[in-house]
Amino acid sequence: MEKAVVDRIVDKRRAVLLVGENEVEKIVSVDKLPPGAGEGIWLIVEFEGDELVAAEVDAEETVRVKARIAAKMERLRQRGRKTDK
Repeated sequence: MEKAVVDRIVDKRRAVLLVGENEVEKIVSVDKLPPGAGEGIWLIVEFEGDELVAAEVDAEETVRVKARIAAKMERLRQRGRKTDK
């Protein structure tokens, strides 16, 4: 089992996952995703070759990454305000 993020949904039928530390791109049917999975959601996945055989939402990782991104965005906003003066 490894981690993956749902990078994007294409044509409402296919999901592009970035899998593992190297963010290997895998395309899977949206039907194979667990309920609640959408763009930006982290998963714990298992593949056999290119076929997704198991997936579950990794709620902790999703919250952690979203919080990290929000903090970075706030720092950028603060930096932008300082240069506007």
